[in-house]
Amino acid sequence: MANRTSLPEGLRPGTVLRLRGFVPDKAGRFHVNLLCSEEQGADAALHFNPRLDESAVVFNSLEQGAWGREERGPGIPFQRGQPFEVLLIATDDGFKAVVGDAQFHHFRHRMPPARVRLVEVGGDVQLESLKIF
Repeated sequence: MANRTSLPEGLRPGTVLRLRGFVPDKAGRFHVNLLCSEEQGADAALHFNPRLDESAVVFNSLEQGAWGREERGPGIPFQRGQPFEVLLIATDDGFKAVVGDAQFHHFRHRMPPARVRLVEVGGDVQLESLKIF
């Protein structure tokens, strides 16, 4: 069951989303989607997708039902059975993903972050907190 948090104001440069959670022992993959509406098949300005089954973290966007070009971060900073903290920081030109203490990947905007209305977290993950500041 996905966890959804509304962002009625959208995102602007400087907005930080801090996710804290736990990766279950048998986790395959989970995702964080920054969606542009509540509707089914909504555009996603960012799809952040740790794949423990592939030892990869995939970044992408979804526009009018079509996925963009996948980008992959360097390796996988998530481990089964371990807690994690992720910061997704909106900048002028993209989203900066920080995992633990290290910048992990910079995903350039493919659509204006002001369009984002919803954060969705789902898949094999226990979300402890999502803070937006």
